[in-house]
Amino acid sequence: MLEFLRELRTNAVVTRVAAIAAIGGFLFGYDTGIISGALLYIKRDFHAGPLEQEAIVSVLLIGAAAGALLSGWLADRIGRKYTKVISGSVYVIGALGCAFAVNAPMLIGFRALLGFAVGTASFVSPMYISEVAPPKARGGLTSFNQLAVTTGIAVAYLVDYAFKGVTGDWRWMLGIAVVPGAALAVGMLTVPRTPRWLLEQGQDDDARKALHVLRSGTDTDPDEELDKIRTSSQEANQTSIRDLVASPVRKLLVVGLGLAVFQQIVGVNTVIYYAPTILQETGLGAGNAITQTLTVGLTNVIFTIAAILLLDRVGRRPLLISGTVVAGIALLGLAAYFGFGTLRDHAPWLALGSLLLFIAGYAIGLGPVFWLMISEVFPQRLRSRAMSVTTIANWLANFAVSATFLTLAGAITQQGIFVLYAAMAAAAVAFFAWRVPETKGRSLEEIQRDVGGHDEPAASSS
Repeated sequence: MLEFLRELRTNAVVTRVAAIAAIGGFLFGYDTGIISGALLYIKRDFHAGPLEQEAIVSVLLIGAAAGALLSGWLADRIGRKYTKVISGSVYVIGALGCAFAVNAPMLIGFRALLGFAVGTASFVSPMYISEVAPPKARGGLTSFNQLAVTTGIAVAYLVDYAFKGVTGDWRWMLGIAVVPGAALAVGMLTVPRTPRWLLEQGQDDDARKALHVLRSGTDTDPDEELDKIRTSSQEANQTSIRDLVASPVRKLLVVGLGLAVFQQIVGVNTVIYYAPTILQETGLGAGNAITQTLTVGLTNVIFTIAAILLLDRVGRRPLLISGTVVAGIALLGLAAYFGFGTLRDHAPWLALGSLLLFIAGYAIGLGPVFWLMISEVFPQRLRSRAMSVTTIANWLANFAVSATFLTLAGAITQQGIFVLYAAMAAAAVAFFAWRVPETKGRSLEEIQRDVGGHDEPAASSS
């Protein structure tokens, strides 16, 4: 922990650059959190039923999957830097469109546009940070993106609270998103391109200058690091999409896809998107439900910070497995609350307590570990393609869960849906224990050997 903090102080340039890039995660978090409170008022103004509410929430995720699909090509074509400039600009347009929507279809359309920006930013942010971060602090710095996601959710809950009694409530809630969108677009104009991308474009002198800036004030030898990046970049130019399904990379892809899908099907975004709705079901009014949701956002931030400080010390697997176990227990608590009338009458605290426990377990495990591991588990030569595939899978799983929550809750009851998510958490723990390697302090070759395969040489991580 102390070593990580010292690394941040020593390499202030990279810390600033990573913080700016992580605004892409903030966009995702803000939009995820803000719709949870805004939805209570949108359904009032537009008389939206369950299907329309699900569309308003989940259409963003379809747009995000499309953004993740295109961003793999954009990140290689125009670079990580300008891909994020575009995503911030598109986000501003989408936020304004949502704020001035005159009906549900118009709102759904601009939510899809927002999703495109969010999907692009969510893919490129951890990639950009992992490519500029020094090895000693890569775990914590890459998790800046997840901290930004949770901070965005917490800020969104505060905005929901601030505007809950104001005329035009949900329009202000959605419209304020132009601020972080503009901050990302403008901020990314001030940071360097990644040395790896510059080398892939044959711009060796620019790559050397960028790396010297990024490693200023440290004892790292930029030229030695540049040679390692050059080797992996040359190998990247010799690969194709077919290499993703070749052994042993195929086994690494299974790990990435498993992390991507399980991160969503434990039901996290039903908690984030529908937290006020869930609390409203306990008998709270809309305003009080939004107020209690603030504690969910605060818990998310606190435990994400704890994860960032522990990832490079404790390791990825212990946090991943223990956090998912805690989340599963919390889901059973929610199922019990909604399943037994006695608990509703005599333990009204159980719903909020279970929500907070779930968020704590998720924030210290699956939340940050997924994004970190997909940025480091794949060979450098296939990283952008593999990350694109896993990010798309993540958004599609997010859509599948979010688009079915209200419908499933009506079909199998609220307690039934939380039991289902708890079963998914149990399956996730089994998969993590069986297939997910520890990447802390290990070379890429060791990671691939753990997953099972020697028949293809791996590039060194840079």
